[in-house]
Amino acid sequence: MSISDDDLIDAAKHARENAYCHYSGYSVGAAIIDDQGRMHVGCNIENAAYPLGNCAEAAAIAAMVLQGGKRIDRIAVAGGSVDVTPCTPCGGCRQRIQEFADENTVIITMDDSRDWQQYSIAELLPAGFHLD
Repeated sequence: MSISDDDLIDAAKHARENAYCHYSGYSVGAAIIDDQGRMHVGCNIENAAYPLGNCAEAAAIAAMVLQGGKRIDRIAVAGGSVDVTPCTPCGGCRQRIQEFADENTVIITMDDSRDWQQYSIAELLPAGFHLD
């Protein structure tokens, strides 16, 4: 059974409900489908020492790796202060996604028109860092 984009978006929206965003009030959820078709979710976790916080995308990637996932097939990101609003991964998370992405990886986010759009990692991070 395949997980639809709508189900992936709903999982990201649901994950943000558990975000710990006491300082910014901006909750983010991320949901990943890995190379084996399994879903992994994460939410942002803030910390009073700001650099110690964790992004939702990083949490979802960590959950994927923990379960043996090697590649991101699709990832949806949902963020906002109250309602879901336009939110794309930060620069650091774009680099994190790239580490587990390939040319077929799809990143689903809400754009400024409040429509859900699909992007490749090359569109969001055109000059990303690679070691290979």
